[in-house]
Amino acid sequence: MATNSRFERSRIAAGNVAYSASRTTIETAFYGNNVEKIFDLSKAYEMAANSAGTIITDMPVFEPETIGLPEGAKVLLFNDGETVGRFAGARIILGEKGVNEADYAAILREAVYGTRYKRMLHTQSYIGLDRDFMVRANLLVPETYENTLYNWLLNFQYLNSTYDEMYAKSAVLGTEPDIYILSDPDWKDPRYPNGIAYFDPEHNCAALLGLRYFGEHKKGTLTIAWGIASRCGYASCHGGLKRMVRKDGKKHVMGVFGLSGSGKSTLTHAKHDGKYDVTVLHDDAYVISSENGQAVALEPSYFDKTQDYPLTSPDNKFLITVQNCGATIDAEGKLVIVTEDIRNGNGRAIKSKLWAANRVDKMDESINSIVWLMKDPSLPPVVKLENPILASVMGAVLATKRTTAEKIADGVDKDALVFEPYANPFRTYPLSEDYEKFKALFEERGVQCYIINTGHFLEKKIPKEVTIGIIESIVDETAEFKAFGSMTDIKTIEIEGFVPDFKDKDYVDLLVRGMSNRINYLNSLYDYKGGRDYLPEEAKAAIAKLIEGHR
Repeated sequence: MATNSRFERSRIAAGNVAYSASRTTIETAFYGNNVEKIFDLSKAYEMAANSAGTIITDMPVFEPETIGLPEGAKVLLFNDGETVGRFAGARIILGEKGVNEADYAAILREAVYGTRYKRMLHTQSYIGLDRDFMVRANLLVPETYENTLYNWLLNFQYLNSTYDEMYAKSAVLGTEPDIYILSDPDWKDPRYPNGIAYFDPEHNCAALLGLRYFGEHKKGTLTIAWGIASRCGYASCHGGLKRMVRKDGKKHVMGVFGLSGSGKSTLTHAKHDGKYDVTVLHDDAYVISSENGQAVALEPSYFDKTQDYPLTSPDNKFLITVQNCGATIDAEGKLVIVTEDIRNGNGRAIKSKLWAANRVDKMDESINSIVWLMKDPSLPPVVKLENPILASVMGAVLATKRTTAEKIADGVDKDALVFEPYANPFRTYPLSEDYEKFKALFEERGVQCYIINTGHFLEKKIPKEVTIGIIESIVDETAEFKAFGSMTDIKTIEIEGFVPDFKDKDYVDLLVRGMSNRINYLNSLYDYKGGRDYLPEEAKAAIAKLIEGHR
């Protein structure tokens, strides 16, 4: 078994990683006489369909039996209220500065006590879809949140004989225990009006309290799984990965890393007009082995925005569930969804694994290139980073802008450029672990690194077609990289309309300011979280070297 769930009585004691104040409090809640186990996906579908407020559309699920659903299953729509995105401010991570377990253990005990008045539903899934990396996870939610349970089973791998057998033969992940997650969306505490997402990452447990949005449950589960992966010799990845095989048979495996709205899903699923034989691993969550560079997908399905998919889009054929979208009756009298974020921002849907017919769960070939997707107006559409230290640190200072996938606290500038290391706001371990793992991929495995700007260069929007063309030139090995000003270890492609003018003082000042802000961000990590995320001095030095001569 990959993770541990049962122990001899002599090992049920302090000192076993499966037992801590937080984890024991959370796990104990799963065994109450008010808890019902719902491990069957078909039963979960029926319960979600019958849950108060669920909208059963007239849109059929494509080949439902293939994905474990009953014949005739329909797309289910369920909507939240005011909050339709994740709230980073709710995250509390044990191990970070100022987080006292004793304080939160009391909150957990009270939250668990509150569940005694409810019928609770326990379900289980696998995170990771290959014998190389599989983790067993448990979720507990209150009755009336059957849609949350159903979506969670669809997003991850529900239990069936195929995956049960695979899990039984999967690689043992050290002493890692199973994941346990307690969720009570109706929990209230005046001290935490926006709820809390509490993580005890060393003991693989979490409590999501006062949080309805399904994305909190998806990313909360991945938060724990990515932490396990990091401890077990994998680079944890929030991005997409695909293999492109040229007509001459040469293969190129590319990973693209970016936050919601960066284009990572679009680029991962791009078919390039048949120019290549494209195989997709996943567009959101996977891990890369530090040992051999192979990647394993963590999820079978896709949690995708509906904004870019009008109702008539052929991609909607693969919808299974929809969240935070409208509904209406069409000209044929059929109940259908209203997409394109008309009701609210960040409408979402789970699409089945069948959406990508060219899908695999493990990429046997080692990764060839990593792309940091950024939205930074000082950068041209693409630059190539030719120094492993620079390549890794530029991932650690990945720049982007906030999106509708987030709930943003009052007073925060939603248009300000922000830095999100490796596009993964869900990391619970020190940043240096990601930094060293990615640096090793560049240094020891020869992985190439690029920054692709999917936003604006100065005031000009970079079209998707330009981005796709850049990727194809990299795969075809036709890209002509030239010096990027007088900066060392960095090159660019001259693309008409997007050529940086290093004789323009305003542009040079903007570029230097952007790089200087990255150094300032790295300096801020010295105090932030008690210095837990501070990187080696070589990281800052690599960026400082870029701007020598341009100040």
